[in-house]
Amino acid sequence: MSKLVKVMLSSIAILIVGAAVAFLVILNFNDEKEGEAKTIDDIVEYSYESPEVTTDLDDGSFVRIQFQIITDSKDAKEEIAKRDFQLKNILIKELAVLSEEDFKAGLSELEETVQTKLNEVMTDGKITDVYTINKILQ
Repeated sequence: MSKLVKVMLSSIAILIVGAAVAFLVILNFNDEKEGEAKTIDDIVEYSYESPEVTTDLDDGSFVRIQFQIITDSKDAKEEIAKRDFQLKNILIKELAVLSEEDFKAGLSELEETVQTKLNEVMTDGKITDVYTINKILQ
């Protein structure tokens, strides 16, 4: 075999081994463990308790509500704490069009809407879950 062919085969073999090693390192040391369930410690660490919001509904009823917002990182938790005024705004707008019956029947829909609207304004991470932790309807 000529010297040129030996150098080419050696170079290709080194490149293949290097790519395989890089792939394994990226695969095994990836911080985001997608597909795995979060532990309760992670949920508590990345959760934010919203302030209580009191507002009126479309039919004249009043509601006082509070949420536990679960984020995907510490940065996202800090960001949502700074965005509590936007959370209040979203809640007031969404609750203003609901009646007492809509509110009773559609609490899960409200949680999903709050999650979606908050994710639209988030820049550092995202909201993974929204739980209603306090609700008083008058």
